Amino acid sequence: MSSRTPPKVAVIMGGPSAEREVSLSTGRECAAALREAECNVIEVDAGRDLSERLAEISPDVVFNALHGRWGEDGCVQGMLEWLQIPYTHSGVLASALAMDKQKTKAAYVAAGLPVVDSIIAPAKEVKRRHVMEPPYVVKPNNEGSSVGVYLVREAANTPPQLSDDMPEQVMVEQYVAGRELTTSVMGDRALTVTDIITEGWYDYHAKYAEGGSRHEVPAQVPQEIFDACMDYAMRAHNILGCRGLSRTDFRWDESKGLEGLVLLETNTQPGMTPTSLSPEQAQKVGISFPELCRWLVEDASCNR
Repeated sequence: MSSRTPPKVAVIMGGPSAEREVSLSTGRECAAALREAECNVIEVDAGRDLSERLAEISPDVVFNALHGRWGEDGCVQGMLEWLQIPYTHSGVLASALAMDKQKTKAAYVAAGLPVVDSIIAPAKEVKRRHVMEPPYVVKPNNEGSSVGVYLVREAANTPPQLSDDMPEQVMVEQYVAGRELTTSVMGDRALTVTDIITEGWYDYHAKYAEGGSRHEVPAQVPQEIFDACMDYAMRAHNILGCRGLSRTDFRWDESKGLEGLVLLETNTQPGMTPTSLSPEQAQKVGISFPELCRWLVEDASCNR
């Protein structure tokens, strides 16, 4: 790609997952930023004809703005490898591994990173009885953005009544009281730490609605905790084989100090909306949103 010729970038967004609306928002924001960064941008709502659309467009790079299944779990990455079109973010293996929360945690544990206990259980069984001593959290094992997340409090007498659209197998994870922290990794550097402050549970609304949460960045936490988040996020990024941009989420029970810090998951396709965490962290360390998007395009490749 000539540095004098604006790269032709296909921004793929939308798709059929539960996170379609967030992906459309991410895609539109990234497309606008890439145009500001002097890229030739074509927006593509990813459907079953995606491979044909990309063959017609013949882009220099695909900017992956998809979230959730098919776009974030290795499926579209495999298609792009087959088509030999350079693409942003993580490759097939890292995407598939990070999308499976339980397998991600197994990788963390193998590397000596701290996690909380969790099991995979049939949704029918979870609705019938407490499969873990409350308090605990129930969530799909392979979706993001707090879609279908249930918090079962310590005093709960009855198990959660999961909705019918939950998958047959779900993750049941010990609940950790405390603060929600997160750190983005851009290439070979951790950016900073954000403390996500909400009135209640950090659910889908809190993540994406205007005013749903407040972000304190950089987080006002002890230096030991700040440094640990930066270190753990970088290690998680490398352990899972992530590329481009990733974001690792933590819970921190401050009454336990460093022992109270645990990893929850790593997101290989962090949201890129006006309320999203990774662009905000990049901005705090001097990287504008157009610069971040342009860097992702320049970082794109196959064989990721």
